[in-house]
Amino acid sequence: MIGFPEQALIFYEGLEADNSKTYWNDHRPAYEECVKTPMQALLAALEPEFGAAKFFRPYRDVRFSKDKTPYKTAAAAAVEDRDSGALYVQLSADGLFLAGGAWQLATDQARRLRAAIAEDRSGTGLAKILSKLVKDGLEPGGERLKRVPKEFGGDHARADLLTLKSLTASVRHEPGDWLHGDEVLDRVRSAWRALGPLNTWLGQHVGPHQDLVQH
Repeated sequence: MIGFPEQALIFYEGLEADNSKTYWNDHRPAYEECVKTPMQALLAALEPEFGAAKFFRPYRDVRFSKDKTPYKTAAAAAVEDRDSGALYVQLSADGLFLAGGAWQLATDQARRLRAAIAEDRSGTGLAKILSKLVKDGLEPGGERLKRVPKEFGGDHARADLLTLKSLTASVRHEPGDWLHGDEVLDRVRSAWRALGPLNTWLGQHVGPHQDLVQH
């Protein structure tokens, strides 16, 4: 059986209120049993279809951050592919957050993204993919420039997309009884399948950072 017990949400509610080493040490068994173990089981069930996921450490990197709280208030994992987009799952006190696409693009990747959006065939294809994602309940997003680059013109048919510096889509599911059983697997699988065409498009038209290709 796949699913996160209510204690997982209670654990993160407590961590949000008291993000300290004392709280973490006192509640470490709850994290291990109610968060880490169920997340590993979920990822193992998804792996045959989507590939191996990286389960992120619960500790924050505070070296260059003004926020020195030591622990992440969510458990997260991602299936990453440098040649296309990623698939992401996150559990917190707010429920389950699912996403896909490319969060951080290098300058050369962002330029290829906008060039592909501007080109009629690839740009129209992306618009259809995003429209289908919206129908499936996912919300497209991404970092944006302040204005459309001059080379494309502000009257372009896809001007709203030409400000993108990255491209993602996501959905958040609020906590409920569904989270405690196999439905959590169904929801992740459904969202990740819906995100497949977006990641395929990114792989075809954006690809990896050129420095990575050269090395």
